[in-house]
Amino acid sequence: QVQLVESGGGSVQAGGSLRLSCAVSGRLYRYSMGWFRQAPGQEREGVAVIDNIGRTSYVDSVKGRFTVTEDNARNTVYLQMNSLNADDTSMYYCAAGLWGRPVTPSTAATMRPTDFVYWGQGTQVTVSS
Repeated sequence: QVQLVESGGGSVQAGGSLRLSCAVSGRLYRYSMGWFRQAPGQEREGVAVIDNIGRTSYVDSVKGRFTVTEDNARNTVYLQMNSLNADDTSMYYCAAGLWGRPVTPSTAATMRPTDFVYWGQGTQVTVSS
């Protein structure tokens, strides 16, 4: 059993930065950790993902601005978000899934919420212009 708790959301001016954290209880083993976001009235979309050996993938809209990392023990997953803009305003979720599947450069764009088994409760990010 894996439990996930996000933190670090908040309100920020356009151009600013936030770092989201996802605290992990339980062992991830070969699960990858994904970050998703969902704006009101929109579908939940993948943003970034990291697998159990550190390979990462990002959707085009966040490449060069967002960075996903884990601590060595995989107890915490981070999403560093820089150069934020109003389009980044969403509820952000971390999730564990994609058991045993290696992350490739296209994974973030193709992964679906149904690929993920465990979810956090979400943390709100609001960017004002």
